Amino acid sequence: MSGILAGKRILITGVLMESSIAFHAAKVAQEQGAEVILTAFPRPTLTERIAKKLPKPAKVIELDVTNDEHLARLEGVVREELGGLDGVVHSIGFAPQDALGGNFLNTPFESVSTAMHVSAFSLKSLTMACRPLLSEGSAVVGLTFDAQFAWPQYDWMGPAKAALEATSRYLARDLGPEGIRCNLISAGPIGSMAAKSIPGFTELADVWNTRSPLKWDMADPEPAGRGVVALLSDFFPKTTGEIVHVDGGVHMMGA
Repeated sequence: MSGILAGKRILITGVLMESSIAFHAAKVAQEQGAEVILTAFPRPTLTERIAKKLPKPAKVIELDVTNDEHLARLEGVVREELGGLDGVVHSIGFAPQDALGGNFLNTPFESVSTAMHVSAFSLKSLTMACRPLLSEGSAVVGLTFDAQFAWPQYDWMGPAKAALEATSRYLARDLGPEGIRCNLISAGPIGSMAAKSIPGFTELADVWNTRSPLKWDMADPEPAGRGVVALLSDFFPKTTGEIVHVDGGVHMMGA
């Protein structure tokens, strides 16, 4: 099969809904020739149902990235299914409700710790769990929401994304000698399940209606999915530790 991911084996996390960026990354990856395996938590059956809408079948593995047992068994399951991996997509983020929606000053550390563990440290955990399956030329791609700014309502997910971005740079540093690249896509707002869990998300998203040079469609996750696939491909062989913005250009606008 032809395509920029022809013959590549890709593990993708975070396929929760058809509106998920991860779903569109999986869809485009398959269209570009990749074999795809999905992970899901806490409801693998939901992901299995959504996976039926992909162009080709994809196995779903239960994976809680905060569970050491789940992480330890991942290598064996994936090796049995695909033999190895050429790419990993990290599309995982979570913060308790009291860490969002204007409660920044009152959020307890327990909730901040959860947000950091699931949303940032898990990039390292997932990558290390997959490391024995990866070889030279492999790519890890994560998803962020521009952590340079303090966004309305986003609260502790902002520092969590900043930690994710820093984690990606350190992984790029330490895995570069093995020929493994680690990059992030910084996507504009998408009306996904993750976004809908943020109180007042529409206030944040309204920024794009007035500031985006390119027309931004919150209902279209495919541009971000295409960005993920591009970074998984061999078309960026010497790019690592990078954050590629797929946000219509909002990141570079001044007043």
